[in-house]
Amino acid sequence: MAVIATLKAANAQRWADAKLTRNFSPVARHLVAPGHKSRYQAVSARTGVPWAVVAVIHERECSQDWTGSLAQGDPWDRVSTHVPAGRGPFKSWEEAAVDALSNCAPYAARNKDWSIGGLLTKLEEYNGLGYAARGVPSPYVWSGTDQYRSGKYIRDGVYDPNAVDSQLGCAGLLMAMMTLDRDIDLDAKIPPATALPSTSKSRASDTAKPRPPSITQPAKGSIGDFIAAILSAILRRK
Repeated sequence: MAVIATLKAANAQRWADAKLTRNFSPVARHLVAPGHKSRYQAVSARTGVPWAVVAVIHERECSQDWTGSLAQGDPWDRVSTHVPAGRGPFKSWEEAAVDALSNCAPYAARNKDWSIGGLLTKLEEYNGLGYAARGVPSPYVWSGTDQYRSGKYIRDGVYDPNAVDSQLGCAGLLMAMMTLDRDIDLDAKIPPATALPSTSKSRASDTAKPRPPSITQPAKGSIGDFIAAILSAILRRK
């Protein structure tokens, strides 16, 4: 428990400090799309796991492939062969997702701590605590942010310090999703430095600026304006 408490604190601090280093927007938009969101919400209603967390696990485990199980990416309509093996077959993606969150380690449906530190640590547990044991950020959570540079388990039990995870991490996905969908209710604020840049350009530069006063266009109420008025009146009489 002491290790988990330390990891929760570390992940909460990483969240506060994080800056995105890759473009998460296209994937995040796909995850919050109404048709996808409703399916994640259905699983959330049955497990208590926030729907946005279900979404990022789906992305990490099988690139949001609806034929893949949330548990390990294996097809849910047959018995799984990868860890956790022996799950299924199931009648639907939702049924397989509920099983993965309720009956497979790290038993996310039993989690009671959905603070940002607790949430990110549960996601890290989902992939294993091998990175925490090495004292390095998990790419499963932090890939695509400045909190992660390199280091990856390229296969079970084999760690390569120079390998770089090409997938987007859960933390950055959550940050990007929060900028797109205000319904995501996590116990955390988006760090200002990580907010996605607006796609709309400021119109300030398009607004015509008033020209400075000149001889031909003197400032209103000035001596030049008074003289110009007199000259205009004289010229009109001729």
